[in-house]
Amino acid sequence: MRVSADALRRNYARIRAAVGPSTGLIPMVKANAYGLGVRETVRVLSAERPWGWGVATVDEGVALRALSVQQPVIVFSPVPPDSCEAAVAAGLHLTVSSLDTLDRLVAVGRRVGTVPSVHLDVDTGMGRAGFDWRKAALWMPRFLDAAKGSINWVGCYTHLHSAEDDEGSVREQWASFQEVLDRIPDPPPGLLIHLLNSAGSLRLPELARGAVRPGMFMYGGRVGDAQPVPEPVASLHARVVHLRDAEPGTSLGYGVTYQARGAERWATLGIGYADGLPWALGNRGSALLRGVRVPIIGRISMDMTVVDISGVSGVRVGDVATLLGTEGGESISVDEVAELAGTISYEVLTGLTARLPRVWTGLDGA
Repeated sequence: MRVSADALRRNYARIRAAVGPSTGLIPMVKANAYGLGVRETVRVLSAERPWGWGVATVDEGVALRALSVQQPVIVFSPVPPDSCEAAVAAGLHLTVSSLDTLDRLVAVGRRVGTVPSVHLDVDTGMGRAGFDWRKAALWMPRFLDAAKGSINWVGCYTHLHSAEDDEGSVREQWASFQEVLDRIPDPPPGLLIHLLNSAGSLRLPELARGAVRPGMFMYGGRVGDAQPVPEPVASLHARVVHLRDAEPGTSLGYGVTYQARGAERWATLGIGYADGLPWALGNRGSALLRGVRVPIIGRISMDMTVVDISGVSGVRVGDVATLLGTEGGESISVDEVAELAGTISYEVLTGLTARLPRVWTGLDGA
């Protein structure tokens, strides 16, 4: 797997250009920076001076601290009760989605002698976490009381559910979010308001407010059909480990879902679903070999994948095939792979396993 630091920088710069210089950026680096490698991603983007970083778990936040990250690190998923103390000790910013969590953090802060830094999570339609915006009159007084000294209230945010496809939904969620903001009688100075993801930042940058939270667009995945196309950041490669001439009717793979239709030449690639190549690409996906698009045939195995190279001359054991990326005049995008596999680009990238080495290019400029 190759990862381009230069492409990552350029995609980040496009988000920056969309929202303007006064808006903070909080790159989402959860799930090992969407599968690309968090250590290198942080190294590259630290030079861009982001406001902070976004993760999903306390362990991910602690790992950033181990990389000497000093900026705010926000944990965007609800924190399990037994992780609160470690999170507060690491100086992570925690999102508060319920009064139970609020009470727990206040108690932990008093016990360890630290005032926890928190971001108020308001649910305006995503539904998975956050305080219900329609019931602000019930929960807001308790939160405001804690904000008088028991917590360090840093930010207030919501999650967009359909920014990739529906501008109207973004405006509707913003209106609901604004109703909650209007209920805050005396917000703390510098309270950071943030709601836009990559798609929202490109579609409605006028709603950027204090910060935005770019994710998939930075890593090379599209964020809506009508949105700008990002520069590919990651490419996936595998070597040819075996060649064979298959006679007509020769069976292939588990379940024998493919048989040679005539005299064919097959190449076995040293990659499989244990590396993160989607199993669903069997008999559907493609690879690029010597600049030619060749079909994946049979089921993808845990460690091997076979392509039909009939008509492609000169292929040798050791040649490198491309399963994601560009070779010659052909390209296979992460979005194409996702569509063929019946999933989304997020799952394709985050599914690339640790068995694949991440080879970064362009890091010298970081």
